[in-house]
Amino acid sequence: MTASSPCITGWNHSQFGKLDGIDPEALIGQVAKAAIEHAGLTPEDIGSIHIGTFNGGFLYQDFPSSLVFNTLPALRFKPAVRVENACATGSAAIHSGMQSILSGQARHALVIGFEKMTELATPQVGEVLLKCCYAKEEAGIPGGFAGVFGKIAQAYFDRYGDQSDALAAIAAKNHKNGMSNPYAHMRKDFGFDFCRNVSEKNPFVAGPLKRTDCSLISDGAAALVLSAADAAKTMQRAVTFRAAVHVNDFLPLSRRDPTRFEAGALAWQQALKQADLKLLDLSLVETHDCFTIAELLEYEAMGLAEPGQGARAILDGVTAKNGRLPINPSGGLKSKGHPVGATGVSMHVMAAMQASHDAGDMQIPNARYAGVFNMGGAAVANYVSILERVH
Repeated sequence: MTASSPCITGWNHSQFGKLDGIDPEALIGQVAKAAIEHAGLTPEDIGSIHIGTFNGGFLYQDFPSSLVFNTLPALRFKPAVRVENACATGSAAIHSGMQSILSGQARHALVIGFEKMTELATPQVGEVLLKCCYAKEEAGIPGGFAGVFGKIAQAYFDRYGDQSDALAAIAAKNHKNGMSNPYAHMRKDFGFDFCRNVSEKNPFVAGPLKRTDCSLISDGAAALVLSAADAAKTMQRAVTFRAAVHVNDFLPLSRRDPTRFEAGALAWQQALKQADLKLLDLSLVETHDCFTIAELLEYEAMGLAEPGQGARAILDGVTAKNGRLPINPSGGLKSKGHPVGATGVSMHVMAAMQASHDAGDMQIPNARYAGVFNMGGAAVANYVSILERVH
């Protein structure tokens, strides 16, 4: 990106969790209103609206692009669009908002990500999420999307040996980090031993993955305001995109090596080149730990470890909050929760907070560059952003 890249100038984040009795429409309105106010703007200043939600059957109400008008009627008649790219839906909505600004359509774009997943029972949630796989070959995998990643984990174990210690260490790290995140669904430090050992409360779910290896079924919303670079100069805060990259891969796992996130690796290579940085120049990364095996493979995709060596990054403390490259200081999806459409926006909000030194107890000291990796499916849609505070 360049000096003319759009900037994040305001944000808001709801509590993630099982949000009983909260109307999704009201949730969208709350985060939108608060994000606009955080940017020091009014609804009249917004030029376009970009709403990310997967839905896929979580809610009967679809076609959400105009729902925010009910809370903020001053947005009426603004162009609004719904964006979807599986678990990377939130990042897709951000890219849609950036294009709106870069094209000249808008000077300020409102981006909202949301999902209300807990209206359905867990087996039904699994069925909805399986729509993110290649249905012709993968829809019958037992265990829902956990089953897909269970197969990936088993393939990795078969090739490189048992990685249970590494997966447990990732889960324990992220739950410990989540203790400092006021928005997290589960603020509980389970410790390594609980995450490592099978028990009645931590049974196997799919393949070698236990319950503590799987992200939570959550409700939640996050919103941010994107502003043109020249407009951002006079605003209270501005976090720019030093890089913003999107790479897609084949949908069927059968056409890819399941133990390597090749498109994710390509996205990281392109983003670091675009940002003119090396990986260890980053102060932190918020990465897509929908399952602990995903975070392990993402260490390798980002270049933190060679293929098959991802365990070293976690077991040697490299990715700890006080390590050389803290990964998921927010607690990640594992602790924070994973409301599908909200996740990508949430990750960017967390990274923008870090770059702005506004992350409270989550803050990484002297953070300058914050990386984000958000993926849809098993590394099918891959988004990498590198954020830097302008002022």
